[in-house]
Amino acid sequence: MRPARRRSPPGSRSTPKGRTVAARARRRRVGEEPGGDAPDTGTFAPRLVAWFDREGRHDLPWQRDRTPYRVWVSEIMLQQTQVATAIPYFERFVARFADVAALAAAPLDEVLHHWSGLGYYARARNLHRAARQVRDEHRGIVPTSLEALVALPGIGRSTAGAILALALDARHPILDGNVKRVLARWRGVEGFPGEARVAERLWELSETLTPVARVADYTQAVMDLGATVCTLRRPRCADCPVARDCVARRTGRTSEIPSPRPVRPRPRRRIVWLVFRRSGAVLLQQRPPQGLWGGLWGFPEFPSKDAAVAAARARGHDVDLRPLPPIAHAFTHFDLQIEPWLVDLAARVRLVRTANETWYNSRDPARLGLAAPVATLIGALGAAARRAHR
Repeated sequence: MRPARRRSPPGSRSTPKGRTVAARARRRRVGEEPGGDAPDTGTFAPRLVAWFDREGRHDLPWQRDRTPYRVWVSEIMLQQTQVATAIPYFERFVARFADVAALAAAPLDEVLHHWSGLGYYARARNLHRAARQVRDEHRGIVPTSLEALVALPGIGRSTAGAILALALDARHPILDGNVKRVLARWRGVEGFPGEARVAERLWELSETLTPVARVADYTQAVMDLGATVCTLRRPRCADCPVARDCVARRTGRTSEIPSPRPVRPRPRRRIVWLVFRRSGAVLLQQRPPQGLWGGLWGFPEFPSKDAAVAAARARGHDVDLRPLPPIAHAFTHFDLQIEPWLVDLAARVRLVRTANETWYNSRDPARLGLAAPVATLIGALGAAARRAHR
């Protein structure tokens, strides 16, 4: 005979071991394990705003004379760029382009010149295009609806929400990189935020948590918290106003949530620059509007040294190339190895130039947009020339 099954005491439930483990795992994911505080959505915003009043950043340049245009420029600059780096660029940019009309009327070369060194130049090109679209389609007034803002080049849902929330105190959720990290850790949302299902969950959470009152302060607060306290590495949980019910902190997973971008091998590319120099000036060529460093000015570029030599000879010169130190430059998705070769031309030598080329002298620089490696190399050549003449 088979032994009789043990019965549970009256009023109790018999739970298979697997279901018990799964239930515990679920509680850990949502912050509901026994003895812990579940995330309190009702007090999240008040706690953040109170912390912002005490500890937040209140003196950023785009917080003064806060207009949709100034907030827009700052939000575009802060994409992929830290606040401390963006501040001097912002101040120079709005000093030259004080409003939409000034930016729309400016030539792209001058806009890129003021963006030089900030990187991710598609942001500047899109900002310029969008300013002209605002001028032509909205009578020069930055739109105040989310749909109209998202229709502009370079503005996504989070950027549009930030512009309206910060400039107009309008209730719109945001989800930039810092906010994704704060919300994912606080609520225990697992996975890489770039995945659609994770992003959708975080957007739902951002919508739920965004308050009706003091939206501008809350929006700045949640961004500040991610930038200064809930940082990617070594978060300062002891200083966090929402640490009490933060799932990642209580489960010891701040280093795991959110999940990092899946690792992929970084491709390496190699190019050759031909640096023609005559009487202290170097020959620059404007790059195509799309692609790597689109619209900026740089040295003539080739896939190999042989191609560079052939191009130099095609201009009518049997040139002597001297190697310059190689330059390594990292982009978001690949590494670039640059091999520059110097060609010194006598002052009397005339070089056949195309319509998109110009001589550039660092002693009297034209207002052109230069990629960071180009500006660095021009500076190094100028410094070496000055040392040689001492």
